[in-house]
Amino acid sequence: MPFLADPLFLTLAVIAVTALGLSKGGFAGVGVVSTPLLATILPPLQAAAILLPILIVQDLISVWVYRRDWSAWHLKVMLPGALVGIAIAWALATVVSDAMVRLVIGAIGVSFALNAWLGRPQTEPKKPSVPGGLFWGVVAGFTSTLSQAGGPPFQVYVLPQRLPKLTLVGTYTIYFAAINLFKIGPYMSLGQFSAATLTASAALLPVAIVANFAGIWLVRRTPTGLFYQIAYVLVFLISLELIRSGVTTLIKG
Repeated sequence: MPFLADPLFLTLAVIAVTALGLSKGGFAGVGVVSTPLLATILPPLQAAAILLPILIVQDLISVWVYRRDWSAWHLKVMLPGALVGIAIAWALATVVSDAMVRLVIGAIGVSFALNAWLGRPQTEPKKPSVPGGLFWGVVAGFTSTLSQAGGPPFQVYVLPQRLPKLTLVGTYTIYFAAINLFKIGPYMSLGQFSAATLTASAALLPVAIVANFAGIWLVRRTPTGLFYQIAYVLVFLISLELIRSGVTTLIKG
């Protein structure tokens, strides 16, 4: 498919990679809309494959910027879970409906945000646990592989712990940088890379890089309290979009 000759693809792709750039810059989760957006005109895995090389380049930038701000404990606990999640997604890629994945993750995200706003006020940071980190690591790895939707599961686990703002952003950045590298093999084995997809990825890189630096700039100028408020709102809105996208796909199917 000549992606770059399609005006609709170009329009949606520019919006998608801009969202990815803001997400990789530090506004975690915004990029989760990218694959569902492209999946309105492409198969979900093919959309994810076009975005993966862009994600990896953005990861290189963000990991360098946040190289001193991350939690080793969270990475040690969550990355093994992510590997399991990626393996499960690879094994079930042709069986599990992408729409159902979006619905489940959307429901989790909405429930999480509503509980944070309407439930009992949290006065102290929640203490992290190994079982919880492993579980949400598996979920994030699984959903990231199938639909680049690993952000909400990560945030459900980490946001209540109230890490310092830059530590949260750095941990998120390094965690998903590793996941994206792990996904190369499964995507190749599923035949999702081609000259057309890689050409489209390369053409979109300039927009993605500019958006990435814009996200970094915004995060460093956003007060911590406001940053966390924005994070919860983003989880909620993005989760609603995942539910909408999943329901729409199921109805059309």
